[in-house]
Amino acid sequence: MLNKLREAELRFIAIEEELQKPEVVSNQDEFKKLMREHKNLSPVIEKYREYKAVENEIEDLKSILDEESDSELHDMAEADYHSCKEKIEKIEEELKILLLPKDPNDDKNVIIEIRGGAGGEEAALFAYVLYRMYNMYADSMNYKTELISANETELGGFKEVTFMISGEGAYSRFKYESGVHRVQRVPETEASGRIHTSTATVAVLPEAEDVEIEINNSDLIIETIKSSGAGGQHVNKTESAIRLIHKPTGIVIECQDERSQYKNKDKAIKLLRTKLYDMKQSEQTEKIASERKNQVGTGDRSERIRTYNYPQGRVSDHRIGLTLYSLENFLNGDIGEMIDALATADTAEKLKGTQQD
Repeated sequence: MLNKLREAELRFIAIEEELQKPEVVSNQDEFKKLMREHKNLSPVIEKYREYKAVENEIEDLKSILDEESDSELHDMAEADYHSCKEKIEKIEEELKILLLPKDPNDDKNVIIEIRGGAGGEEAALFAYVLYRMYNMYADSMNYKTELISANETELGGFKEVTFMISGEGAYSRFKYESGVHRVQRVPETEASGRIHTSTATVAVLPEAEDVEIEINNSDLIIETIKSSGAGGQHVNKTESAIRLIHKPTGIVIECQDERSQYKNKDKAIKLLRTKLYDMKQSEQTEKIASERKNQVGTGDRSERIRTYNYPQGRVSDHRIGLTLYSLENFLNGDIGEMIDALATADTAEKLKGTQQD
């Protein structure tokens, strides 16, 4: 671990020197790349330098203990020595966490797809509830949300909805939401008051950058279509919606949120690039099967991850066994506690994996 930290500090110093060079400052791509690396290394180097300072203090206290015969000074030095030993052990644990491989997608924007699953109209209404929940949480984090496409039902639910959440660290906060979400409640349309169980699936995709996925125009079929949906004054009046077909993969994307063909096409291309990036990532992850053991359900979208029980006012995450009895607040976007718990569990699993290695 110490060798890694020494190498990281040398790299950190080299980056700081590079950032002072005029030719680097004038090259925006290189400058941004180095600034990103500098930012990622900063917490590690700050903690490592704290570690070295305490280590030096321990060495000084050892010398005092070896040389000092005065009882009072010896006792004071011994107390400080034990305190520093405890402190350095804590710093070592913190450094182990900081040195865990960082998910390269963590700082990216995310595209979230929610689809109503089993349960018909009730599932579509639940999909809307999840969409609203994520939007409210994004607002609380000062993230920006942007609707890409939506297939609404007559009662105000979503058969499917796709939207982007932009902001630093967005993927790191939403990546644990992929999977099947289950709701247990009495539907508004149910006269007998029986509790129904419905589901919605959530897919969280890191936004792909242009340099990561190249799309050839010759691989695309782009069609203009009339907007469709549950209603609205602009629906079915203009052919502003876009249907995009990627011939090599067969992926079909429809985008109709904007009134402009150009804007819909831009959003559709962005979503296609993200889906292709997700496919590429999935292939890589499958090649490294052992990596799955160190994840808290961030990839398998067929996995039932959470139950929302209205009668009991609780929400339970099945991956970490956490139940919160604050369903109303949770559905109003107060999901930070759950996300923090999932991130902590994920870190613990990864630490366990490095110790086994």
